Amino acid sequence: MSLIKSKQRVADHGEVFTPPWLVEAMLDLVKGETERIDSRFLEPACGSGNFLVEVLRRKLATVELKYGRAEFERRQQALYGLMCIYGIELLADNIAECRANLLEIFAEHLGLDEEDDLYRAASYVLSQNLVHGDALKMKTHDGHDIVFAEWGYVRPAKFKRRDFRLEKLTERANWSRDDMFRQLPKADIDDLFKAIRQYPLMTAAQIAACGAGCAGDGA
Repeated sequence: MSLIKSKQRVADHGEVFTPPWLVEAMLDLVKGETERIDSRFLEPACGSGNFLVEVLRRKLATVELKYGRAEFERRQQALYGLMCIYGIELLADNIAECRANLLEIFAEHLGLDEEDDLYRAASYVLSQNLVHGDALKMKTHDGHDIVFAEWGYVRPAKFKRRDFRLEKLTERANWSRDDMFRQLPKADIDDLFKAIRQYPLMTAAQIAACGAGCAGDGA
C-alpha cells in the first residue's frame, strides 16, 4: 500500500500513513487493552483509520471468543466495542474514508445489510465518534468545540450516552486523582466531571433512529 496520497498533501499537512506492520507492532505494546471490548481508544490524527481498523478487529475477535455462541449478546457487545473507538481527522476525505472502513468491517463481521438496525446504529455512532476537526485546536472543521459521546452498555440491550467536551477530558487527564482533590476547588472538580448532555437509555434500534436527531438533556 502507498503511504502517501500525494506529495502536496505531505507538504501541506505532513500526511504520511502508518504501514500495517508498524500498526500491529505498536498496538501489541498495549495488547491487553486492544483486546478489551470496553477499552477506549482515541486517535487524534486518525487518517483513514489504519490504527482504528485494527483496534476494531481485535475487539471483534474478543467478542467472538466471549459471546460467539450467544447471537443476541454478540451483536450488542460488538456495537459496544465500536462505541469505544474515537478519532479526529483534519481532512474531510480521510474522515469519510475512516468511517466507511470501520463500518464495512463491522457490517461484514456481523453479516449486516444497510437496513439492519445494528448497521444504522453503528453508522450513527461513527458519525459521533469520528470527528472532522483539529485535535490541537480541539475544534471541529466548522469551529465548534469537539464533543465526544461516552457510551456505556447496560444489560439487557440498553446503551447509556453522556457527552463531554474534549477540552474538559484533556484537563481531567492532566491531573492525578490525589492532585485534583488536593488543589482544585470542589466547583472546579465537579465541572471537570460534568457531562454537557445526558440521554435516556437507548436500544440499538433507538440509536439507529438518531440519524434524524437524538434528544438529550443538558447536565
